[in-house]
Order: sequence, then structure tokens, then C-alpha cells
Amino acid sequence: MVGYQTRTVDSLLDELQPHLSATSLFGPKGVGKTETARRRASSVLVLDLSDDRQRLLADPRLLRTLPGPLLVDEWQRWPESWDQIRRAVDAGVEPGRFLITGSSAPRGATVHSGAGRITGFRMRPMSLPERGIEIPSVSLSSLLRGDAEIGGETLMSLPEYIKEIVSSGFPAARKQASPRLRRAWLDAYLDNIVQREFAEAGYPVRRPESLRAWLAAYAAASSSTAKYTEILDAATPGVSNKPSKVTTITYREALSGLWLVDPTPAWAPTSNHLSRLSQTAKHQLADPALAARLLNLDADRLLRGHIAGVAVNEGSILGALFESLVTMGVHTFAQNAEAKVYHLRDTDGRREIDLVVEGPGGAIVAIEVKLSATPTSHDVRHLHWLKERLGDQVADLVIVTTGRHAYRRHDGVAVIPAALLGP
Repeated sequence: MVGYQTRTVDSLLDELQPHLSATSLFGPKGVGKTETARRRASSVLVLDLSDDRQRLLADPRLLRTLPGPLLVDEWQRWPESWDQIRRAVDAGVEPGRFLITGSSAPRGATVHSGAGRITGFRMRPMSLPERGIEIPSVSLSSLLRGDAEIGGETLMSLPEYIKEIVSSGFPAARKQASPRLRRAWLDAYLDNIVQREFAEAGYPVRRPESLRAWLAAYAAASSSTAKYTEILDAATPGVSNKPSKVTTITYREALSGLWLVDPTPAWAPTSNHLSRLSQTAKHQLADPALAARLLNLDADRLLRGHIAGVAVNEGSILGALFESLVTMGVHTFAQNAEAKVYHLRDTDGRREIDLVVEGPGGAIVAIEVKLSATPTSHDVRHLHWLKERLGDQVADLVIVTTGRHAYRRHDGVAVIPAALLGP
């Protein structure tokens, strides 16, 4: 495909998709699911096109008779297609038969989970390596194995990272020719969420301005564990008739169904060496550029340290959005490494670690994210605390920075510029 930017998930699909009867790519609208799947498909049914939908309604046998691999795109436009595919898998189809892309099922639709028949992979907005701005020199997979070579140099510094935060990882946004056009694209994307996507997913919005304000407050809570009551209060300062708890729960459900929130769950280790850990997830939108637009922040204002509107989390919003950018990439890399991503925070807030990556064998990589070029011993103190308690289970300790060089500190902590961390 001309102009296609290779995605991290491509290597995972190269390895697994030919051997799976049905593979689903899911994630927010515009993230690139269809483009990635089309490269692997021999036939395509696009179910938001009336002709293709009517063809399949009239003759469901197309799922078996069209040349494979068959891409069923926007499957949620006819939710029964999911179950048709599941039944075809049960009946026995060749490996690599189905590729499925789209959003979650509309509210109220009865759809089988697909467990055991349909294997899903999440696509997120493009990480820094996927944007082609730097070749990563340190692999998350090697960190999990405990054999990572720490080295490399990047020309990226704080202004370049700020540019990447606001430029977005959505492919269409990155194709815009100027920062102003990118901002216009992101504004239109957010307007579409509020005005169309919620309703199409079965969540009609009576007060769009309340939803927009809640989204802005959630954006300001990026990389924090702020309570939803705090987010609501920040969204409606001085307002007596605030949205009800039911309404805000509905907001969260709809955003989750549209894959527009990407919270980092709290780590719950199986060992008894750690106790009194918080179970509250850390808030993240799907792309930090969406958070920046909701808060009316451009690259210049972020660099100057200004915040527009509401502020829920402690610390600078720039630090929170830099952590969001890094977290988005780590989630992407972890999927390829069969790993899960969490955060750690004790109940009294005395100790916290931004990201805990747990590999399939239980190995841990603990990651701190710092908006700094040169970390200090104070910055790595919680990493050492975790290592003292878990010992060899911790494969590596990492601090991700805005600096130029990747190196290992005298105390064993790997210092890695965000641009040099990859799958």
C-alpha cells in the first residue's frame, strides 16, 4: 500500500494471523485498523457500505465463499456478522480465514464474546518508533529478558517531544500539512465523538456541553488516579445541577466502548512482598493530542508551562502528557512481547512507579517517566525500593527521559530517552 507506515502490530500479525481462523483488530476510529488489515486481505466486505451489508444479509455464505483472507470491516454496522464469523470458525475454516475490524458492538446488541474463536489485538495511535522520527536502540522485549544493551543517541529534546504530543499518533492527523490543520482535524474528531459516535454507539447525549466539559476534566487528569468525583467537580465548577453519577458512568462506558480511554490498571502482584497497594487505575485518553486539544494547549503554550481550563492532577500538565505519550508506546510494545502494563501506587501515596511491565513468565520491568534530561537519585528511589522487595523477579529498572543518550547508571538503572525505546 503506497504511503503505508509499518505498525508495531504488523510483526505480531506476520507471526500469528496466518495460523488463526479469525483475527480482530480493535481500537479507536481512525487509528489505522482498516489500512493494516487491507494489506493482508484478498477480499473485503465493508459493512458501513449499504451494498456490502445487503450482500451479506442476502447471502451469509459469502463469509465462506469469498477468497480469503476475508476482511470484514466495520463489523458493528451489522453486529450479527460477528456471530456469523464465530459460527463459521466453529464449523471449521482454514487458518487465516477472517480479519475483522471495527468498534465495539452498539449498546444493547447481543454479541458472543468470541473467546476461543476470535483472537483480538488492540491498535493504538502511532508510538514514537512508528512515526519514523527515530530508530529505537533499546527493546522492551530485551529488558524483560534481562539482557538489554543500553546505548544510543537521539537528537530529540523537549521541544521535539512537545511537538509529538500535540501532533498526534492518528495517521490522518499526521498527514495534515501544518499545526493549524492538525488542530482542526483533532477538533473535528472530538466534535464527531460528541455529536455522532456516542449516539451511534447507543448513548445519546442530551447536553453536549456537559460531555465536552467532562472530557476536558478527564484530559486534565491524565496520568493521575484522580477520583471521578474530582473530575466531575473540575468539569462543573460552581454548577449546582451537575451531571448525575449515572450520567458520568455512561460517559465512561461509551468512551471505553469506543476505545477512547486507555487507563493503566493498578498492579496486583501475586507475591506477598508488597502490601497496601492502591487498586485505582491511572487515567489516560487514547492519544495525548486529544487531551491537549480538549485543554486548548498547543506546543508553544505547553513549552511555556501554561494550563488552560481545569487542572485535576498534581504537577505540570506537560509532565502528565509526556507520561501519556510514553505509556501509549509501552502498551504497544508490551502487546508484541506478550506482556501487560500496570502502574504501582501504595494506598497512602508515599511510593509509586509510573509503569510496571509484567512479562508472560512473571518478569518485571519497572519504569519511571521523567520530564527531565538528567535523572537524579531522588527520581529512581522507588525503583530501588521495588527491587529490594522483589529481588530477581525484577528483570530491569528503567527511567525514561527527554535526554539525548541511553546509558546505565552506576546503580544499575537504565536511562533511556523516550525516542530510543521500542518493541
